[in-house]
Amino acid sequence: MAQGSLPTTRRGLLAGAGALAVAPGLASAAVNVADAPVVDPAGALETVSPYGAHQAGIVTPRPANGVVASFHVLAADPASLDRLFRRLTDRIVFLTHGGPIPETDPRLPPPDSGILGPVVNPDALTITVGLGASLFEADWLAPHRPRVLSRMTRFHNDALDADICHGDMLIQFSANTQDTAVHALRDVLKNLPDALVLRWAQAGNVPVLPPIPGAPPESARNLLGFRDGSANPDSADEALMQRVVWVGSDNAEPAWATGGSYVAVRIIRNLVERWDRTPLGEQERIIGRAKMSGAPLDRLDAHESVTPDLAADPDGAITPLDAHIRLANPRTPESEASLMLRRPFNYVNGVLRNGQLDQGLLFICFQSDLDRAFIAVQRRLDREPLEEYIKPVGGGYFFALPGFSATGGDYLGRTLIAAIDPTSQVSSQSATPVPVRY
Repeated sequence: MAQGSLPTTRRGLLAGAGALAVAPGLASAAVNVADAPVVDPAGALETVSPYGAHQAGIVTPRPANGVVASFHVLAADPASLDRLFRRLTDRIVFLTHGGPIPETDPRLPPPDSGILGPVVNPDALTITVGLGASLFEADWLAPHRPRVLSRMTRFHNDALDADICHGDMLIQFSANTQDTAVHALRDVLKNLPDALVLRWAQAGNVPVLPPIPGAPPESARNLLGFRDGSANPDSADEALMQRVVWVGSDNAEPAWATGGSYVAVRIIRNLVERWDRTPLGEQERIIGRAKMSGAPLDRLDAHESVTPDLAADPDGAITPLDAHIRLANPRTPESEASLMLRRPFNYVNGVLRNGQLDQGLLFICFQSDLDRAFIAVQRRLDREPLEEYIKPVGGGYFFALPGFSATGGDYLGRTLIAAIDPTSQVSSQSATPVPVRY
C-alpha cells in the first residue's frame, strides 16, 4: 500500500517529523448552499464556498479527484488546538477562493509549491475536516467526544494495516484536477508543520459523467466494472440530508457537534485479477445488478435508478439472498435507518510485491449516526460472496466538524473550542476575522 507512516507516540512524532515519507499513492490518482459556484469554460475558476452551516465536500457534487490525509495533531491544550483551527481555517479560505502567489526573495524558500503556477485557481476545491477518536483521549477533550465516535475495529474480511488506519484528524481534499488537491495538501503541510504531522494519505479519482437530457443521472463505475452509487440518497434533498447525514438535536450528541457528520473511510483493495476471471453471470449475482446497465436483476430492461422489488423475490430466485445490494439495503422499514451518503473514489497505486495490481476503492461515506448506518450495514455484509474479491486494508472513523460562517470572525472548530472552556473563548461575533490571504 502506498502510504507513509511515523511512530505513533507524540514523543516519537516530534523526533521523527522531519523524516516523514509522503505517500507514493499520491502520485496516482462539489456546492455549499451559501454560495453557488462560478465557472469558467475550463472549470479552473469554479469556486465552491467554504462557508455555511455544514462543511463543503459532503453534499457538494463530487468532482473528479480527491485525496484523504490522516494526521497526528500536536496540540497539547485548548489554546494550541484553537490556534490550529484558526490557522487551518485561514488556509481553507484562501485555497478555496484562490489568488496570486506573492513574490519572495530568491534566497528564501518560496511561499508556495508552485505546481499550480503563479496564480492559485479554486478549481472547485473543497476541504473537509474531521476529528478522530484518538484526539478525544486527552483529558480536556474526552468529555466532548461525539457520542458514537470510536476507532475502526476489524470486520470479518479485513486485513487492516495499522500504518494506514485511524488518526487524530482527517482532511479530505476534492477538486476538478489532481494537482489542485495535491497542492492543497502540500500547502497545509507547509503552513502547519508545528501543529500537524502526516500519518497516511490516499489519492483517488472518478469519472464525472455529464447529464444526458431527459435521462436519469448515471453513477460512475468502480474498478470492478459496476456502477457505484446507484442507490445513493439524493444529496440535493435537504430534508433527507438532515435526517441521513447531519447531526441534529435529536441525535443526543454534544451541542457543539450540531451540523457535523460522521465519516467512515475504508481503503478497499480489489482483487482484480481474480475478479476478471470470474464469469459475468456470477459477477452479476454477487453484486445483484446487471454489469453494463446497472439495472436490478428483476428489471433488466430498466435503468440503474429503478429499485429492485425484493419483497416479490423472498427466496432469492432472481436476486440472491446474499447479493451485495440485498444485504447492504434489504429495503425494509428497519433498513431505512441505515441510509448513508457515499462519496467514494477509485484508486490505483501501482503493483504489489507479488506482482498483482494494487487497485481498489477509496470508500467514503457520511451519516448522522455511525452505529446505525455504516457499522450496521457492514455487519450485514460480513461473509458476503463479494469478500472473495475485495480486501479492506485501511481507513478509520472520524467526525466532520460543523461548518463556519463568513461573518463575525467565525472559524472551523469554534463550537468545540467554546464547549471546552466557554470562559476563555471570545464569541464568534467578536473574534478576529479570518483573512483571505496567502
